[in-house]
Amino acid sequence: MKKMFKIAAVISIAGLSLAGCSSSGSDDGGDDAEGYKACLVSDAGGWDDKSFNESAKDGLDKAVADLSVKDATAESKDATDFEANVQSMVDQDCDLIIGVGFSLGDAIGKAAVENPDIKFALIDSEFSEDTAGDNTKALVFNTQESAYLAGYAAAAMSKTGKVGTFGGMNIPSVSIFMDGFVDGVAKYNEDEGKNVEVLGWDKDKQEGQFADTFDDQQVGTQIAESMIQQGADVIMPVAGPVGFGAAAVARENGEVMIIGVDTDWFVSSEYGDVTLTSVQKSIENAVYDTIEAASKGNFSNENYVGTMANGGLDLAPFHDFESKLPEGLADKIAELKGQIADGTITVDSPSAFPVK
Repeated sequence: MKKMFKIAAVISIAGLSLAGCSSSGSDDGGDDAEGYKACLVSDAGGWDDKSFNESAKDGLDKAVADLSVKDATAESKDATDFEANVQSMVDQDCDLIIGVGFSLGDAIGKAAVENPDIKFALIDSEFSEDTAGDNTKALVFNTQESAYLAGYAAAAMSKTGKVGTFGGMNIPSVSIFMDGFVDGVAKYNEDEGKNVEVLGWDKDKQEGQFADTFDDQQVGTQIAESMIQQGADVIMPVAGPVGFGAAAVARENGEVMIIGVDTDWFVSSEYGDVTLTSVQKSIENAVYDTIEAASKGNFSNENYVGTMANGGLDLAPFHDFESKLPEGLADKIAELKGQIADGTITVDSPSAFPVK
């Protein structure tokens, strides 16, 4: 198991107020889930981030509707909310507490150790060696696979011969996208004898361009403007809401395309007109399935790893750009997708998770 990277945060419980806590759901449970309470703590950015927080909330809402479980949520505004929000879910007698995002790893892990009778899950990161146990489960995604397809498409659509990617923070759940993107561009160059350049990420050195935030869209605007000045005409921001700052610049420019992440940005954001495609993770399904299994007494501490083979990943449709694709590109993307799913092509990343 990879040792989870730590994001340090100084937290004083006495000085914290509980942020954004709510509780809902009927007391009348389903046949197998009666009385079960599933709870969710957001990363910074909140439930309407049009990204991974919102996808996780959709999974919880579906479980409430379909399974009649009870629920409670705590919305985090920044890192200082994490520990208090997790504790608030413990105090509300939750049976399962899910943390959305790598940054919640310390708070969720600490609570899991202190509350062995409660089940805990963590999205986008494994638990550390010190906190993993029978009551913990990681919901992670090998997004380098679907990002590979996005990189191939970006290279094929670029008119300048330069594409870009940047992240919110240099953490595994972000850089894994960027690794796949770089390899997809390299595959296109190999197939077509081209030399499309990637700005923003050096896979070999694991170094690149980062906003150091998932919240400040203005930083995304600044990074995108810089990449466009350097010639990039397709950009994949892996930065949550920060990416919308890049999308705004792309729209203003008129000649730049954006690749969304986590959800289909054509559907979930206001920037569908500049979204070439999106690297999708089925976070909603992973959350729903985990709640369903746990509520029926079938919780497992084995990691869920979303892949192309098991349907945990996908590349969104090209929507309005479908008619603008080079001849044969759609068929090539479908071919590559099948080869990744059946193991003919292996997309590597230092941040990839083992599939059991």
